Amino acid sequence: MPRAPDRAVQAGFTLMEILIVVALIAAIMTFAATQIFGGADRANARLAGTQLESLAAKVEQFRMDTGQWPATLEHLVQNPGTPGWLGPYVRRVEDLRDPWGRPVQFRVPGANGEFELLSTGADGRPGGEGVDADILRP
Repeated sequence: MPRAPDRAVQAGFTLMEILIVVALIAAIMTFAATQIFGGADRANARLAGTQLESLAAKVEQFRMDTGQWPATLEHLVQNPGTPGWLGPYVRRVEDLRDPWGRPVQFRVPGANGEFELLSTGADGRPGGEGVDADILRP
């Protein structure tokens, strides 16, 4: 006659083992999320620099076509009535915003050149360090 299985022989995990595995998975997920989502601002800062370079080229194209600097960046999207305007140089007004959704600042003349473009970084305030630093294209 077959014998009933002994409780000591049955395999399985204890509650403590399951809790340890769940805690380890949670720790790994927290670390991974910090690395992935914490890098978003760094990526946005790099994107802002690239975006300012692209906008600078479009501002310079506007000047080459019209013989003058645009009064505002919106003149890259809609014709301000300037002779020689061959735009739109930028498709949408939304494209004049930095990666954090704030309008790119445009100054003519710039502090270090004929014009400058500025994004105030992740925090949206002048100055700052790291991802909060201003991104300037003179």
